[in-house]
Amino acid sequence: MDDLAKPRRYDHATGGWGSLSGIAHVEAASKAMPSAVQTLAEQNKPGGYMCSSCAWAKPPNPHVAEFCENGAKATIWDLTSERCTPEFFARHTVSELSSWDDHELERAGRLTEPLRYDASSDRYVPVGWDEAFAAIGENLRHLDPKSVTFYASGKAALEPSYLYALFARMYGHNNLPDSSNMCHETTSVGLKKVIGSPVGTCTFEDLAHCDAIFYLGQNPGTNSPRILHPLKDAVERGCKIIAFNPLRERGLIEFADPQNPWQMTVGKSTRIAHQYLQVRPGGDIAALMGVCKRVLQLDQERGDILDASFLAAHCHGLEEFRASVLATSWSKIEQHAGVTRAELEQAGDVYAEAERVIGIYGMGLTQQVHGSQAIGMLVNLLLLRGNIGRKGAGCQPIRGHSNVQGQRTVGISEKPELVPMDKLREIFGFEPPLEKGHTTVEFLEALLGGRARGFVALGGNLARAVPDQSRIHPAWRKLELTAHVATRLNRTHLLPGKEAYLLPCLARAEEDLQETGAQTVTIEDSFSHIYASMGRRQPASPHLKSELAIVAGIAKATLSAHPLWRWDEWTRDYAKVRSLIERTYPDQFREMNARMNEAGGFYRGNPAHDRIWKTESGKAEFTVPTVLNANGLEDRPGRYTLLTLRSNDQFNTTIYGHSDRLRGLKGSRMIVLMNPEDMRSAGLGDGQRITLVTDCDENFRREVTQLSVTPYDLPRGCLAGYFPELNPLVPLNHHDVLSKTPAAKGIPVRIEAE
Repeated sequence: MDDLAKPRRYDHATGGWGSLSGIAHVEAASKAMPSAVQTLAEQNKPGGYMCSSCAWAKPPNPHVAEFCENGAKATIWDLTSERCTPEFFARHTVSELSSWDDHELERAGRLTEPLRYDASSDRYVPVGWDEAFAAIGENLRHLDPKSVTFYASGKAALEPSYLYALFARMYGHNNLPDSSNMCHETTSVGLKKVIGSPVGTCTFEDLAHCDAIFYLGQNPGTNSPRILHPLKDAVERGCKIIAFNPLRERGLIEFADPQNPWQMTVGKSTRIAHQYLQVRPGGDIAALMGVCKRVLQLDQERGDILDASFLAAHCHGLEEFRASVLATSWSKIEQHAGVTRAELEQAGDVYAEAERVIGIYGMGLTQQVHGSQAIGMLVNLLLLRGNIGRKGAGCQPIRGHSNVQGQRTVGISEKPELVPMDKLREIFGFEPPLEKGHTTVEFLEALLGGRARGFVALGGNLARAVPDQSRIHPAWRKLELTAHVATRLNRTHLLPGKEAYLLPCLARAEEDLQETGAQTVTIEDSFSHIYASMGRRQPASPHLKSELAIVAGIAKATLSAHPLWRWDEWTRDYAKVRSLIERTYPDQFREMNARMNEAGGFYRGNPAHDRIWKTESGKAEFTVPTVLNANGLEDRPGRYTLLTLRSNDQFNTTIYGHSDRLRGLKGSRMIVLMNPEDMRSAGLGDGQRITLVTDCDENFRREVTQLSVTPYDLPRGCLAGYFPELNPLVPLNHHDVLSKTPAAKGIPVRIEAE
């Protein structure tokens, strides 16, 4: 192997004709209803339907087409003409369906009727709604509430989410994990520790006023394409974007605006990143330490770099942090960051020259063993020049599911101290449980230990998303009860408990008709703004119920009657649920029913945005990292660090197709991306079959076989492959120290040739 394999790559801009082609391909594959086009025209606009994909902002002055490639795919996928009917299940056993891949399962189409698992035939069979609710309620009444987990995927709107959390506490537990536990719980814990807020501090308007953006561990081209418009606008007015990512993602390099006729024809695309630093996986702590070291050096030389008045009035722990930075050598920083001193000093110069800076990050920071420390380091950098709590500056995570932040806001949390239990006691006349509930990892630990007995899911495909699947999946089928609110069939549904139900719900784009008429729901974006969403499309089946109606139906069948628990009344009119949300959270949801239709949403507020620090010291906290690499791994011969990725044809566990256009990849998802020099050193050829084996637990062998090696531009010692196919390699105990978020961006593995 004298010649290096040629890395796969995509040499075109993000967006442009490629994006339109990707949307058209998925539209054809999904056999979307003609009304999908009309829905896209209304998407993310005042009075319209709010995208069910990511949690990006819905601006007050929308573009003609206010949707991205990923959002369009999500809407088209929801509005497919394919139907997954009882006749489908009569033809296919659960065992047979378990051999289908994720894309094939999704392509079966929309679920149309409630179903019950029949173990004798190994099939899902039709069941009436009343019968399903009664059976689920009876099962829940016979189980210890603390043995039951109520999971939420992050997509359900505020109204059903509020009632779901309320139902759990009336039932008797706080076992309310959601998809945050898998992705951004590190944000909720890490940010709260240092600035007193569990969410980002920016508003959408801030993006129009920043001079620099430090962008870490997030791929906008695939995971949140709508951010590319404000990034493009920022660059074109002179903002400098510094990108930190092991992969050179096209969304951070080049963008062609599909709504700009000039760029779509004879014009040039916009270059996004001013500087691109290909850090090692987990190397962000060291890289940010290097940037801080440069900033402190410049301040020592010039004396006018740090915001002295802000630091004195608002910050705690600066001197300890300064001493740590000065004591850390450049050689150690370079070793752990994987980039050079010169590169980090260049980034430090940009930071020092910028008046207003925003730090944006994704799961590259949160899904690490020491992800909380990585977030703390980003906050350290921002605090040095007062870049939190003023226009054009702040710390902003980019979140996934459309209402994952909002679900936490209205009570879906395993932490009782985050919920106004006194208000619930006052409004509903019961004693809420005060014992801490399960995170997702703790639910899985209980599952393996035989302590988990029941599982209710408000959306999602959790069993496919979790780590350690070879241990988890067999235990899942031992549950006494599984009940899933869902729009489509997925792999988790193929792990039925002893009693199992599929409860098909409306998609958000579909009309939700109740006794008082068409209903509106609300969602919260990553900038803490609340929006109304109105579905107008004809439901996929006359037998579907709304998420709220299903939650209320199960609750009514499970709980004793109570004069203050008005499930039928709340189902008839969602405005009454919003009134309950306002009563429970009066400071954040004041006049919710009147304000929910405001263009651009109404802002529920954020203390850190106003420089009110709800920390132990009452100030923003500088933190001293205990490690320089967030993945918590030691280098050793034969060990690689694996990070998991989403493809261009994917949203979380939903696989729309097998194209990863923006990385120049297509076809099989069973691939491993590898540095060509590492391939040569390991004696591997392009396309060679390998097995990956987890390299941190000798007591249990975790492996994924039949993987194809693919050359790619990655740092040495780094591998990359797809989520969720490589999740079996993540040990359950390999997670962020504080949040227990699985460390899927820093998995220790070794290679075995097949």
